[in-house]
Amino acid sequence: MNDRVRNEITGGVVIGPAIMGRDITLRLPARVPAALLGLPPWSAAFTGRDAELAEVLETLAPHREDGGSAAVVVTAAAVGGLAGIGKTELAVQAARAALSRGWFPGGVLFVDMFGYDDDRRRDPAPVLDGLLRALGVPGEHVPPDGADRARLYASVLAEFAARGRRVLVVVDNAGTEDQARPLLPAAGGCAAIVTSRHTLGLLGARLLDLDVLGPAAAVDMLDRTLRVARPRDTRVADRPHDAAEIARMCGHLPLALRIVAALLAEDPARPLSAIAADLRGPHPLEELRYAETAVRTAFELSYRRLDGEQARVFRLLPLNPGPEVSTRAAAILAGVDDAAARRTLEGLARAHLVERGTGYGRWRTHDLVRRFADDHGRLRAAADGREAAQSRLYDHYLTRTGAAVARLAPQNQVVDGFPDQRKALEWLDAEYPNLRATVLTAGSGHPEVALNLVLALPHFLDRRRRFNDWITLAGLARAAARHLGDSRGEGRALNGLGLALRQTRRFHEAIAAHQDAARLFQEIGDRYGEASALNNLSLVLRELRRFDEAVAVLRQDLEICRDLHDHYAEGLVLNNLGLALREARRPEEAVTVCRDAVRIFQDLGDAHGESSALNNLGMALREVGRFDEAVAVLGQDLEICRSSEDRHGEAQSLNALGLVSRELGRLEAAVTAHRDGAQIFRELDDRHGEAQSLNALALALRELGRYEEAVTAHLDAAGIFRDLDDRHGADVALGDLARTREARRSAGALISNVGGHEDERDGAPGAGA
Repeated sequence: MNDRVRNEITGGVVIGPAIMGRDITLRLPARVPAALLGLPPWSAAFTGRDAELAEVLETLAPHREDGGSAAVVVTAAAVGGLAGIGKTELAVQAARAALSRGWFPGGVLFVDMFGYDDDRRRDPAPVLDGLLRALGVPGEHVPPDGADRARLYASVLAEFAARGRRVLVVVDNAGTEDQARPLLPAAGGCAAIVTSRHTLGLLGARLLDLDVLGPAAAVDMLDRTLRVARPRDTRVADRPHDAAEIARMCGHLPLALRIVAALLAEDPARPLSAIAADLRGPHPLEELRYAETAVRTAFELSYRRLDGEQARVFRLLPLNPGPEVSTRAAAILAGVDDAAARRTLEGLARAHLVERGTGYGRWRTHDLVRRFADDHGRLRAAADGREAAQSRLYDHYLTRTGAAVARLAPQNQVVDGFPDQRKALEWLDAEYPNLRATVLTAGSGHPEVALNLVLALPHFLDRRRRFNDWITLAGLARAAARHLGDSRGEGRALNGLGLALRQTRRFHEAIAAHQDAARLFQEIGDRYGEASALNNLSLVLRELRRFDEAVAVLRQDLEICRDLHDHYAEGLVLNNLGLALREARRPEEAVTVCRDAVRIFQDLGDAHGESSALNNLGMALREVGRFDEAVAVLGQDLEICRSSEDRHGEAQSLNALGLVSRELGRLEAAVTAHRDGAQIFRELDDRHGEAQSLNALALALRELGRYEEAVTAHLDAAGIFRDLDDRHGADVALGDLARTREARRSAGALISNVGGHEDERDGAPGAGA
C-alpha cells in the first residue's frame, strides 16, 4: 500500500460515510441551504417591543471566551406569554435582526410545534427527522429512534458551530419543556428561541415573559397594522381618543388589535367610534373575531390544557370584583387552604391565564381573559358552587376589614392576625380597590354587604384622605340601608357622608347630612349615634364661622358622652370644643379644655388623638401669649406625627410651629416650617391646608423684608382659596397681600430717601473737585 496516500475533507460538515482514496478533497458549498432560511413573514407593524427585542438579542449574540469570567453563558431564550400577546412575532423579528447582523451564517431553522392544538400537536421525534434533513443529513442516515435523532441533531449543530456556521433554532408554540428540549442546540454552540404560552422554567433558558403593549404602543400598532392594508387610511390618526379607547378595550393585546385593524381595513367606511361601541357591549369577545381568527379561540386552546382544579379556580376568579386577588382571598373563593390555592394560581400564572400582581401573593387577570373566564364560570355556576363562593369572599372581606380597622384603634392590641397598626394599614391599602369594587357591585344583590363594608371603612378613608370615594360609597350605603329598612345603618351612612362632604368643603350639604343623621338616631333612641352626629355637625359649623352655635352643639354632645361614660368620644368632643372656643375668642377656656382632651387620649394610649389635641393646645397657648409652652407642646405633636408616619398631622404641626416661631421672632425657622408644611399639604392634595401654609409663609417672608416672595405666596394662597370657594380665606389672604404691598412701598420709599441722601453726600465732593 502506498504510504503517500493522503485523505483530506475540508470546507464543510460531512454526515455519513466518506470515500477514502488518493488525494481526494471534498468541499461543501459555502451557500446556506434554502431549508436553513425558513422564517415566517414578519410584520411591518411591529412596535413597542424595543426592550424585549434587545433582551432576546443579548441572548443570541455570539459570546467570546474571556478566560476568567464566571458569567453563565445562556444560548436559548424562552419567550412566554398569554395567547395573542405577540410571542411569535417577537421571535421572528429577533431572528431577522440576528441574521442581518451576521450572527448565524449557518442559517435558521423554524418549527411550529402547535403545542396547544390537540389536532396538530407535534412530537419532537418526527420534527427532528425534518430538521436533520434540513441540515443536510441524508434520509437513510436519520436514526429511527427519537433519542438517537436528538443526539445526532445536537452533534450536527455543534459541528456547524465549530466550523463558524452557527445555526439559530426557533421553536414556536411549544406546550411543554419536553416538547422543546430535544430541539435545542447544546450550550455554547448554536442558539435558540422558544415561544410558549407557559413559562418554561425547567428549560435552562433565559426567561422572558411578555406583557401587553403600553397604551401608546397599542395605538401605534393599530395604526400601523391598518396602514399596511390601506396606506392612506387616517382613521386612527384622525380619532386618537376613539383609538385609545379601542386599544384599552382590547386590553392592549396585539392579537385583538390586529383583528380590529382587519375589521377596519375590510370596511373603510366603518368609524372607530362604531367599533368602540361594539366593544363596550355585553359580549366584547364575540366582536374580536375575523374569519377563523378569534381571541376567544386563542384563549380556549390554553383553557383546555388546565387540569380540573385549575379550571375551576380560573372560573371562580372573576367573582373577585377588584383588579387583584390575594392568595388568601382566592383560597376562600375556592374553599381550599392557602397552600393549595397558591399552587393552583402558580400553575395558572405559568400558563399566563393569570398574572402576578403588585406584590408577592397577589394575582390579576387580563381584562379579556377575565371576560372569558366569567363566561365559562356562568355556564358552570352550579357545578362550581359559584353562589357559595361569592358569599364566602364577601364574608372574608367584611371580617378582615372589621379586624383591620379595629386594629387601627390604639386601645386594641393583636386583632385577628394583625399584630400592629402598620400591618392593618398594609392590608387595607392593598385590599382597598377590592373593597371599593365590592361596594359598587354588591349593592344590587347583597345590600347588607355594601352597607356593612362602608360602615367599617370611615377610619381608614379619613386616614388616607379618600374623601371623594367616601362620598360615593356613603351614598351607596345609604341606599342599601333604605332598601333594608335599617334606620341605624342609614344614620351611620349619613354621618360618614357629612364627614366626607366637610372635607371637600361642601359645608351646607354636610350640615344637612349630620342633622338628618342626628334626627334618625334620636328617633330610634341611639344616643351614641346622636352624639357622634352632633360632634360632626359642630365641625361644619366651625368651618362656616358659626362658632357660638358650634360651642352650644358641643356642650350638648359632651353631656351625652359623659352620661354614656364614653371616654374616647369625650376626648374627641373636648378637642373640638377647644377649637371652637379658641375661634370664638375664648382662648383661656380653650387651653383648659384642650389639656383635658390631651390627658384623656394619653390615658387611652391614642397617639393620633393625642397629637390632634396637642396641636390644638399649642395654638390656644399661642393665643394667650404663652409661646415657649406652645413650642414645647407642638414639638411633642410633631414627634408623634413623624413616628406614626402621619403626614397630614405633620403638616398641621409644622404650620402651627411656624406661627409660634414668628411670634418669637424666629423668622427663618418660621419660613422653613411653613414651606415644609405647604409641600406636604401639596403632596397630599390638601389644597386648603396648602393655602393656609402659603399665606402664613408670606407673613413670615414679609417680616424678613422678602417682599417679592411674600407677594407670590399671598397670591398663590388667595388663588387656591378662590378655587375652593373659601371667601373668608381669600379675603384674609388678599387683605394680607395689600398690607405686604404697602410694606414693600414703604420700604422702597425709605430706601429711596436714604439713597438720595447718600447720593447728595457722595456727589458733593465730586462737584467741588
